[in-house]
Amino acid sequence: MTDERSAHGWYVDERCTNCDVARQLAPGLIGEADGRSVVLRQPRGRSEIRQFHAAAHACPTRSVRPPDGRLDAASDPFPMALDDVVQLCGHNSPHTAGANSYLLRRPDGSTMMVDTPRWSASLAQRYEAPGPVTDVLLTHRDHAAHGRRYADRFGARLWIHEGDLDAAPDADRVLRGTDPVEIAEGVIAFPLPGHTRGSVLFLADERYCFSGDSFYWSRTTADIEVADSVTWYSIEELAASLARTADRLRFEWLLPGHGDRRHLPADDMARRLRRLTARTRELRPRPVDFSALRW
Repeated sequence: MTDERSAHGWYVDERCTNCDVARQLAPGLIGEADGRSVVLRQPRGRSEIRQFHAAAHACPTRSVRPPDGRLDAASDPFPMALDDVVQLCGHNSPHTAGANSYLLRRPDGSTMMVDTPRWSASLAQRYEAPGPVTDVLLTHRDHAAHGRRYADRFGARLWIHEGDLDAAPDADRVLRGTDPVEIAEGVIAFPLPGHTRGSVLFLADERYCFSGDSFYWSRTTADIEVADSVTWYSIEELAASLARTADRLRFEWLLPGHGDRRHLPADDMARRLRRLTARTRELRPRPVDFSALRW
């Protein structure tokens, strides 16, 4: 970074890996150009300044920088409430390719963590402040980093599917097969092999869908999409998983690991998921290509 760059306000430095996290949190302010995030314009007013701070504290490479180049801990908004039940953890980890993670509040006052942010003891203390964290739910192998550390810090159970068990061999609970399993009151795990062999979707209260990397909301298409260009295991298996599962899912919130979040009426989500299932059935294997993602 240079004094000249800092003098012109907020900027994104050369460490950016184009993970899309900043663009999710500061839409219209941070965009994409030449395979990386860039500042489209400087903030106007307190609300937009808060969006920049959220992007900066979530960015896994700390590439989003304020004018003086120094992030102020007092401006950290995380965990950030999405509604009265789910919070976005922020502080995305470079060890999970910048994946989003979430806190799910339960009626008894306890909390579940879905996938993991970057590890730090101070963050763990912040995440468990509202109530005890009883479970750390891993959607798949790519997001397993820090799972054991958070689970041990919380005294929580660590969950993963047997298909990705080598990414968390010391997990406390192992999901098996492809049948859905109720893992807590109102929380159902749906094995969804495709993105990886052990991918899992977690459905809570027939309202919240934590989809991992199985599908996400695309700003480009304004619809639910699969990341077929980074399907590590099998796009055919993902199509089969969706065909087996889609009609059993009812939710209003789509909360993926990568890609955008979206809140829509459940009937709208159901229609979109059925159409996604049909589209995915027509897809064929392709080489892994991160640049082809339709964020």
